[in-house]
Amino acid sequence: MLQSKLFPKTRKEAPKEAESANHQLLVRGGFMDQLMAGSWTLLPLGWRVVTKINQIIREEMNAVGGQEMLMPLLHPRKIWDQTGRWEKAKEVMYQFKDTRGKEFALSFTHEEIVMDLLRKNVTSHKDLPIYVYHFSTKFRNEARPRSGILRGREFMMKDLYSAHTTEKDMWDYYEKVKIAYSKIFKRLGFDFRVTDAPGGVFTDGNTHEFQVLAEGGEDTIYFCDKCSWGVNKELLGDKVGKECPKCKKGKIVESRAIEVGNIFPLGTWYAERMKVYYTDDKGKKKPVWFASYGIGSTRVMGALVEVSHDDKGIIWYPQVAPFDVHLIDINQKGKAKEIYEKLLKEKVDVLWDDRDVAAGEKFADADLIGIPVRMIISADTGDKVEWKERAGDKVEIITLDQTIKRLK
Repeated sequence: MLQSKLFPKTRKEAPKEAESANHQLLVRGGFMDQLMAGSWTLLPLGWRVVTKINQIIREEMNAVGGQEMLMPLLHPRKIWDQTGRWEKAKEVMYQFKDTRGKEFALSFTHEEIVMDLLRKNVTSHKDLPIYVYHFSTKFRNEARPRSGILRGREFMMKDLYSAHTTEKDMWDYYEKVKIAYSKIFKRLGFDFRVTDAPGGVFTDGNTHEFQVLAEGGEDTIYFCDKCSWGVNKELLGDKVGKECPKCKKGKIVESRAIEVGNIFPLGTWYAERMKVYYTDDKGKKKPVWFASYGIGSTRVMGALVEVSHDDKGIIWYPQVAPFDVHLIDINQKGKAKEIYEKLLKEKVDVLWDDRDVAAGEKFADADLIGIPVRMIISADTGDKVEWKERAGDKVEIITLDQTIKRLK
């Protein structure tokens, strides 16, 4: 990609209302743009990052048997009335009437829609289990959207739904997904904890949240410094320094955190209300056991910036960076063009700063955008290139072949 063609240009100043790091840096770097409070456009750089995040999620969902599909965002009131959530979730749902007076909602989640699909397609125990997921936009009526892309009224989410014949089968798969989520967040590079949390408008029981430790986080969590035990503040209150109730060896510590995923064991509550039954091997009619699992992929992008940046800009981890390398030429356009074309031929994803601007501006933009590797071509590098990683200060002069080998 030629930086001269990249839309839009970077900004020197952050928006006046931007308080969080992700709001400031993602807007300045040209990754996203705010249409209104809580509503964001993912610009080309931002879409590249979210696409890579989604691919990591997709691979782990497929690995546990998930089948990808896509469900509607516009829902009729009648399907939400079947579970009573039209009224129960009124505060977070966008509800409205069309010109004919019919009532609809914009999707804030898809449990009812999946239940309707199951009701139409499941009759026997032989039809189960089923694991389906999709990536889609969610709409939630946040009273105070804030923290950039971390808390919006409109955002992208991956939600997986599983349907089972028995409670045991539901819990077995639930644990598989919990492990898969941990793999996802490790692959994304997060320092995170799994915490118990209340179910909100999804379930009366407890759920599990995946919380990234971050100073700029909106949540407060408590966890053991020795084992895997952890809870959301809503369940525990403040018991810092007390003995861990699970291992009895560690102490409870407190941290600010960003919720990036949540999983919900929903039981038969939805099936009983929406009359989603299957016939077992003895011919008896039974309700389907159900669970749902969400990851906010645009929220993940914001969380990555919150935990990986400095005073110059973003520091992307290689697995989610918009490009593999940022090629910068200092009055060496002919040579840079030759290297650029060779990198493309080797399937290296490269952003070439081909603009006719001062070197200082190129370096400042490279730091702001945060691509993991900066490759500089100048009169001083001769037939080699300068290699510098965004996360460090070390500079090396190496051959192009060495560069390609490292990048691949």
